[in-house]
Amino acid sequence: MIISISDLYQKYLTCSGVSTDTRKIEKDVMFFALKGPNFNANNFARQALEKGAAFAVVDEEQYVTDENILLVEDGLKALQQLANFHRKTLKIPFVGLTGSNGKTTSKELTNSVLSQKFRTYATKGNLNNHIGVPLTVLAIDSSVEIAIIEMGANKQGDIQELVEICEPTHGFITNIGKAHLEGFGGMEGVKKGKGELLDFLSASGGTVFVNQLNEILMDMVNARSFQEKIEYGQKGSFLSAKLLEEIPFVIYEAENGEQVHSHLTGSYNFENIVNALAIGKYFGVSAEKANKGISEYNPDNNRSQFVQKGSNLVLMDAYNANPSSMSAAITNFNNLKADKKMVILGDMFELGPDSPQEHEAIGKLLSTCNFDYILLAGTLMQAAVKPLPLMKVNYFPDKFGLHVWLQDHEIKNTHILVKGSRGMGLESVLPFLDGKF
Repeated sequence: MIISISDLYQKYLTCSGVSTDTRKIEKDVMFFALKGPNFNANNFARQALEKGAAFAVVDEEQYVTDENILLVEDGLKALQQLANFHRKTLKIPFVGLTGSNGKTTSKELTNSVLSQKFRTYATKGNLNNHIGVPLTVLAIDSSVEIAIIEMGANKQGDIQELVEICEPTHGFITNIGKAHLEGFGGMEGVKKGKGELLDFLSASGGTVFVNQLNEILMDMVNARSFQEKIEYGQKGSFLSAKLLEEIPFVIYEAENGEQVHSHLTGSYNFENIVNALAIGKYFGVSAEKANKGISEYNPDNNRSQFVQKGSNLVLMDAYNANPSSMSAAITNFNNLKADKKMVILGDMFELGPDSPQEHEAIGKLLSTCNFDYILLAGTLMQAAVKPLPLMKVNYFPDKFGLHVWLQDHEIKNTHILVKGSRGMGLESVLPFLDGKF
């Protein structure tokens, strides 16, 4: 017999948490058996119980062989519905955010600022999709005072699905850029897809935060009506801060006159900082504590992260890449004062028919820069080679060739930018950058 979501919720309340991975079962969790193109986790329901799960949720009746194996119509939908049921019991602010670039950094900065005053819970890692968002919501307990939910999207409709699960009361978009163009169907599709967060906030009477210096976001916000709209970024607005330095690290002058040093690089990260400061101010975090939250945040997981390798300083920005973030990173790195500079760039995925021209545009940008070494890897990056003088570029169809070149060339006393899409996994070059080969 199929269990109702309300009855499933009562059982969830007796559990220590929720899991979708039998490799990471903790005692007394509720295990959801999900399906994918190449797997059916219903097969592991019994194994989950044996590993300590309190319940296993399946969507195929033949696997109900125990009173602690619960049947639902669809495992994924049940997970999402359970998360929304739980969300409705939480009478706290939910700050939702999305954008083409900087989502995770903005989420971490916002969490760092708000946690100076409140007990917060923010999306862990990159759990920002149709599975990650419900898992995030279900991890929030009654001790939490503010939740920060990151939402990612590959196509139109994705954000709508996520906001209906987590029901944000407040929200903002980091920016609109050339990300997942293939799925969204071009830049207008990106605007429409990311704008689904604004549509929800508008319809539900939520609060929107918007940086006035971003014209695209201002146009998107002004095209909708909101119960509460918080505009910031310009002098005399709700909040303003002055960028003093962006390289190698962002230094800014806060509203209270304090000069704050961050561990982030580039003006694009200053925008993420201003978002976090504005949200902190809205919720009553003092300027002093907000600045402390910014200065204490250290990026990790290959996102704008400086790593010392021997005599080389490596800017690891290899978590992801699209034309907008790639151009910003290259421009920022070009402005960095250093004796020797190298860029190692990999393919940008999910660009559809725009891929050749977008990679070629990166090559044109590189041709205007003053780098000692330009290393390009991946089949798509071949389009970037065309605009570059042959003596300025080394091209490798795959990472193996790139690794061999780095082994054969001793690189020392050099600043190095590493950036590419997640699928390229360019963090693999790190062992070859310590100058010992």
